[in-house]
Formats: sequence, C-alpha cells, structure tokens
Amino acid sequence: MSSPDKPVVLVVDDEENIRFLIESGLQLAGLDTISAVDGRDGLAQVQQHRPDLIVLDVMMPELDGFEVLARLRDAGNKTPVIFLTARDATQDRVRGLTEGGDDYMVKPFAIAELIARVQLRLHQLGHVSNPSVLRCADLVLDTDAHRVTRAGQAVDLSPTEYKLLEVLLANTGRVLSRAQLLDHVWDYHFDGDSSVVDTYISYLRRKCDHVPPKLIHTIRGVGFCLRVEE
Repeated sequence: MSSPDKPVVLVVDDEENIRFLIESGLQLAGLDTISAVDGRDGLAQVQQHRPDLIVLDVMMPELDGFEVLARLRDAGNKTPVIFLTARDATQDRVRGLTEGGDDYMVKPFAIAELIARVQLRLHQLGHVSNPSVLRCADLVLDTDAHRVTRAGQAVDLSPTEYKLLEVLLANTGRVLSRAQLLDHVWDYHFDGDSSVVDTYISYLRRKCDHVPPKLIHTIRGVGFCLRVEE
C-alpha cells in the first residue's frame, strides 16, 4: 500500500527476481513501489495508480518497453521513464531516449546507481523522499544513523548482516526465498553457494533474535520471513 506523502515508482519487468531487487532497493530508499509483470500489466498499473516514475524493462514478451512508452506518450502521459535492459547497442539507447525515455540503464546494473538515478528524477520533479526507520516489534533499524537496536540495546552488525536485516525489515511479513536474498544482498548475478544465506541468517539470530519474541522464521522449502507470530 502506498503512502500519500511518498513518491510511487512503478517497476515493469518480466523477471521476478529483478522486480524484487529493484522494489526492495527503492523501498529502502524511502519510496513506495508497485510492480507489473509485463507491458500490458504496466499500462494497466499506470492507469490505476498514476505513478510518479516508471522503471521499464525493454525486452518483454508481446509488448516490449519501447511500445509501452509509445502508447503512454501517445496518450499524453508524461511520467518519467527509466529504461532498464540488456540491449546495450547505441541505436537502442538513442531510440529509447529520442522516443520519450528519460534515462537508459543496461543490465547487469548496480542497484545503488539505479536508485540514485530514480531519486535524481524525482527531485527534479519536486518530490523528496524521506529515509525511514524500519521496525518490527522492538527490533529497529535507523537508516539515517545506520544503527540497529533490539529492546533498546545497540546491536553491532557487519555490513552484510546489516544489509540482510535491512531487506528482511523492508519486507516484514513477506516470505523471501534464498534466491531473492542472494539477488539483493549479494548482487543479482551472484554465482556463489546459496548456503551463505543460511549462514548469515544464523548470525542475525545470534545477534538480534535471541530474546522474545522470535522474529526471524524459517519457512521450510521456501525461505525466510521476519514477522511477529501471534
């Protein structure tokens, strides 16, 4: 659900892991997101939610990103669009920008760079996103101070532990697979052993989930979830 005081970014991509990666990163940056699984769904989401910015994949089945943009501009919709695609040929970049796109990023991409480009466009439109405090029960992560507390006590985390906890807190109540956590915490083209996720989950449990209520849950055969169980 979006907040009335936060900019809303629509992410249109037919790859679930990339949608998750982008949405989580944008949410951690204090933005609201909605997503669409293909071009037709993207057009429907624009009609329904009127997002402030669109991150748009180019190579999608049936209706590609260029056609989605053309339909938006033909309808008079001027919402800023950042293309995200594996197509890095000069003619593709030129086409994307000359046909009404505002920016063009090539996969594989750095999520931090994409977030910076999104924020720049939103600032140019007069939107300001505010960093948020992420919280579940008495577990609190302050993104401004880069500080974590549990029951009021400071928790010392490594950079990777912090990033993993940040993703879990940003998705409180949502079950995240190992693949999704690998994509966001260890980079989406990471080729390492997925057992690294279990290792770092165990580190987090020892450091910030050793007091009641238990917050980090293993969902057998699926992944992990941060939530308060009733």
